[in-house]
Amino acid sequence: MIDVQIRTAVPDDAEAVLAFWREAAEGTSITDDADGVTRLIGRDPQALILAESGGTLVGTVIAGYDGWRCSLYRLAVLPPYRRQGVATALLEAAERRFLAVRGRRGDAMVLESNERAQRAWSAAGYRREDHWRRWVKPLAGA
Repeated sequence: MIDVQIRTAVPDDAEAVLAFWREAAEGTSITDDADGVTRLIGRDPQALILAESGGTLVGTVIAGYDGWRCSLYRLAVLPPYRRQGVATALLEAAERRFLAVRGRRGDAMVLESNERAQRAWSAAGYRREDHWRRWVKPLAGA
């Protein structure tokens, strides 16, 4: 296990987070731009949690809470740092956040094709719910 520092993101982290996601995360989103990341941080300053080791960004998770649901997105770890406790530290920080706001359940968005991520979520105690499907509609002008 490597030594990591966990902290929440600030607006100045937006570009570094986007570069990190291009290297370490699976998939992309229409919100993958500096405006989307800074709006997330502005609306919910505790949501974007970063893991750093020796000043290098090595992991992220978005632990969003809207007053009702605890949602997890973008759990990603830089490839050379995987399987060293980074994801565990990030999820523990996210779960502490959710418990502090009296959240009841964490829901994770995981790509169907990302088998490595599915194994990681399962190992962390999360289980797949096949009776749900995600429905999306991009909003014009968003």
